Amino acid sequence: MKIRNRETSQGTELNMTSMIDIVFLLLIFFVMTFKIVEMEGDFSIKMPLAGQGSSSLDPTDLPLKLRLRSDAAGSLAGIELNDIQMGNDATSFDKLRAKVVGMIGSSTPMEVEAGEGPEIEIDTDYNLRYEYVIRAITAVSGYKDGDQVVKLIEKIKFAKPRR
Repeated sequence: MKIRNRETSQGTELNMTSMIDIVFLLLIFFVMTFKIVEMEGDFSIKMPLAGQGSSSLDPTDLPLKLRLRSDAAGSLAGIELNDIQMGNDATSFDKLRAKVVGMIGSSTPMEVEAGEGPEIEIDTDYNLRYEYVIRAITAVSGYKDGDQVVKLIEKIKFAKPRR
C-alpha cells in the first residue's frame, strides 16, 4: 500500500500585477519611439523619351517665381514673374495672366494628370494686404471663358513672407 503525503503540495502563485505593469511600460515605450518613415524609391519623375533629340528646357518644368512687393502702407508696390516686372497699376494682374498664358503655351483648357503641370511659388512681403495675394492667385490659377473654366496653374505654394 502506498502512503500518500498528507500535506497538500502548495502551488506557487505568480504575481501578475508587476508583469502586467512591465508589459504596459514596454508597450508605451515602443509606441512612443516608433517613427513612421516614408517609403524609399516612391518618386513621381517624368523622364524624357529615349529617342527625343531636343534638349530645350521647358520653362514650366521649373516652378515659376511670383514676387509681390509692398510699400509701408501694405499696398502693392510691384509684381515680378521670374524677374520680369509687371508694374503695380490696374492692369498688372491682367499682364500677369497674359504672361502665364504665354509661358504655359495654351489658353485652351487642358487635361492634366494629378501631380503634374506647372507650379508657381508666391513670395510676398510681410505687410502686403491679403486682397493682392488673392488677386494674384486668381490671375495665375485660371479664368472663365464664357461658361467654360480655363485652368492655368493648379499647384501653388507660398514662400515664407519677407519682413
